[in-house]
Amino acid sequence: MFGSIIQRGKFSSGLGQCNNGVRAYSTVQVPTQSTVIRYKKFGYAPNVLKAQKEDIPALAPNGVLLKMIYAPINPVDLDTISGSYPHVPTLPGIGGNEGVAKVLQVGPKTTKVKVGDLVLPSAFGFGTWRDYASCDESQVIAVPKVKDVKLEYLATLSIAPATAFRLLNDFVDLKEGDVIIQNGANGMVGLSVVQLAAARGIKTINVIRRRSDYEELVELIKSYGGYLVCGDDYIRTPEFRGIISDLPKPKLALSCASTSSTELARLLSPGGTLVTYGGMSSKPITLPTSSFIFNDITCKGFWINKWYETQGVEKKQALLEHLVELVENKKLRLWVERHPFAEFDTALYRAIRTTERSRKVLISF
Repeated sequence: MFGSIIQRGKFSSGLGQCNNGVRAYSTVQVPTQSTVIRYKKFGYAPNVLKAQKEDIPALAPNGVLLKMIYAPINPVDLDTISGSYPHVPTLPGIGGNEGVAKVLQVGPKTTKVKVGDLVLPSAFGFGTWRDYASCDESQVIAVPKVKDVKLEYLATLSIAPATAFRLLNDFVDLKEGDVIIQNGANGMVGLSVVQLAAARGIKTINVIRRRSDYEELVELIKSYGGYLVCGDDYIRTPEFRGIISDLPKPKLALSCASTSSTELARLLSPGGTLVTYGGMSSKPITLPTSSFIFNDITCKGFWINKWYETQGVEKKQALLEHLVELVENKKLRLWVERHPFAEFDTALYRAIRTTERSRKVLISF
């Protein structure tokens, strides 16, 4: 679909000045074009995405020129391209909502970021599947100085790990020794929940689908701090209830797949809370009436983009800085796989085939 998509731009000259006073590195490439992954209509991603060469707009006074470094392919990206996501972009659109970039140039009135800074998109819909981007400084936030954090991690912090952190902090007052239960535990949100909970002494019961790499996933989740891992078929059995009988009942259940949400609700403690943050199975949630009447459970939903919209950029930056600190302190690890931008087709295939991989798929620019 793409062919040879990476081409060299022109070198800048001088000592920090180019293009009508715009500040830039003196020896870094200043490209005139960018390769973008664009779609002109909604639909199945492999059918509607196309790589195109586009001229990079001149920088505005408050503008920045970015070189993308890494960008993930998230389920939300594919939903956006299909037209099924609540945030409907204006067409034609550029794929990708998350990623990390380096600032190559800044406009003469730019004050929030400087040349050489690492930045993340400040809002949903940025379009990170391109090697270069020109935008206003308000569209990015600077990443705090880091010593021991992989750039791959920075590219993926703002959706899945951020969701995990909010799920553990915004719904139930959890304390050391408490128990939570979640499905989809092998996803990036699930693995982040496991680690963040373990760091606080909270036990996690982790439910995953049975597939060819089931045993490998069980060991992975346990190595990240998961207390108990089982298949989604096993939680329906008396044997499973026997295994967890000596544990406190879960105060919190986290669901990204409706297929096992019924069982999660049944296992909650009286007054417990079920939070749905995803719909990977694309099916309605079915909840037992008895859990509402006799157990007085609460069911809520969570959407990280809505949290960002209501809380504002400053709180988003504070959250990301905290997540970076957790990564630096080895309390949060992320499981990723990298694919060159020139092999976007392969990366997209891997991202779509969720039953064949567990690592987050990243594009490397």
